[in-house]
Amino acid sequence: MKKFQLAQINVAKMKGVDINDPVMQEFVENLDRVNELAENSEGFVWRLKDDSNNATNLNPYNDEQIIINISVWEDVESLEHYVYKTFHTDFLKRRKEWFYKYGKAHTTMWWIPAGKFPTVQEAVDKLDYFQENGPTKEAFSFKSRFPAPSEVEV
Repeated sequence: MKKFQLAQINVAKMKGVDINDPVMQEFVENLDRVNELAENSEGFVWRLKDDSNNATNLNPYNDEQIIINISVWEDVESLEHYVYKTFHTDFLKRRKEWFYKYGKAHTTMWWIPAGKFPTVQEAVDKLDYFQENGPTKEAFSFKSRFPAPSEVEV
């Protein structure tokens, strides 16, 4: 059994004034479909969601235009497959239709103990850390990934 799992956060600043803005309609209409795809993907463990089955109502940045997504995967490869080799990719390619560029980085990953799930604050802190420090074993990206900690490092 693996001792660590991969957590990730991605953040986006909507072009709409909020999630109900007409410019966001097609994105919103496909949220359940994209989330279901994630949940049924190999290596998926968990995703942050509220009573509406998504996380768009959560607002850790106190900005109605910013939405977050936090999830946990068995490994980097599983997340990478979902992001770049499934229906999700179609929406990734069209993100400029719905979202502005967000800071230095809009996503990061980090290793967490298996069976644990990150809090919203922990995920936001990891993204802030990545934006300030670049990739390290504490927070990294697909382009500069770090392996899960070994038993020796724990």
